Amino acid sequence: MTQAWQYQIRLRLAPPYADMARKDPANEKLKDLTDLLTRHHAALKCQFDAFADYVSEAERNGVEHYPLYRWTRETIENPAKKAKYLEAFTLYVNGEEVYDKALADALETDLRALKTDAISDIRKLDTNPANSPQPPAYDKP
Repeated sequence: MTQAWQYQIRLRLAPPYADMARKDPANEKLKDLTDLLTRHHAALKCQFDAFADYVSEAERNGVEHYPLYRWTRETIENPAKKAKYLEAFTLYVNGEEVYDKALADALETDLRALKTDAISDIRKLDTNPANSPQPPAYDKP
């Protein structure tokens, strides 16, 4: 029996487009991308913003319940990493962070066919732990 992995599409946007996608997603310069995402019931989520949301949630609810808190906080406080993650976006489909391969494949195909200078990189990831970097281990306080 084979494992049915889930998938996720991530984009890297060129700096002016990344800033636009975060602050003015309805901007006409993003129309081709946003129209494509709408057709796929997909939405962009900036990875830096997702990390910042995680840190805020952990601090509200008790960091001891959030195993990635320390790594995530260090990441968003590091200027070089902040710059990197401000240009990185995860695509949510139907509100989900991971989704079936068929949805990911269709979205990836259409994104690769899109003629735009907004997108600098497209990646399809899966939930197989063997394919994912693992966060660093920290001693518990």
